[in-house]
Amino acid sequence: MAGTNGKQKTVRDMILSLALIGIAAAVIYVFVPHDDHAPDLKRVDYTVETAGARRAASYPVAAPEGLPSTWKATSVRFQAEDSDRWHLGFQAPGGQYVQVEQSTGKRSDVIDEATQGARATKRTEEIDGRTWTRYTGGRYDGLVLEDTPGSTTVVAGTASFDRLATMAGALRMKNEK
Repeated sequence: MAGTNGKQKTVRDMILSLALIGIAAAVIYVFVPHDDHAPDLKRVDYTVETAGARRAASYPVAAPEGLPSTWKATSVRFQAEDSDRWHLGFQAPGGQYVQVEQSTGKRSDVIDEATQGARATKRTEEIDGRTWTRYTGGRYDGLVLEDTPGSTTVVAGTASFDRLATMAGALRMKNEK
């Protein structure tokens, strides 16, 4: 009988230990501050990079003009060594992401990377006199410009097609060579 009492104490001690650990975890969770909202993204100025890209690129670089201040530019880069790759990222009104991607790289690779796996649909849109093809099914939906001379232009992101179309309509293609 002495062995049975020892086993009962061991089980009871284990249950008490687990209860104390649970209480400690609950206290830490309640009293340690935690923030569940997305971080506020810093607005970037893309005018200097746009001017530089327009001088260096072999194609007319697309950048938006006339977007409301509710559109926040969050990233910009031009990589001449990577197929004259131009990227401009925005936080659209409502917090969704929209990006403009251009490159002289292989068209299918540029589209796949920009949309992260989307495929062409049979639907096209006329936006500001230009024809764009809708892409869906990837991480991002996208609009691909059909007639960009010398490059592939993609507007993609988590935003709705209405927001993507707003960005596409604001794009102005310029080359400062």
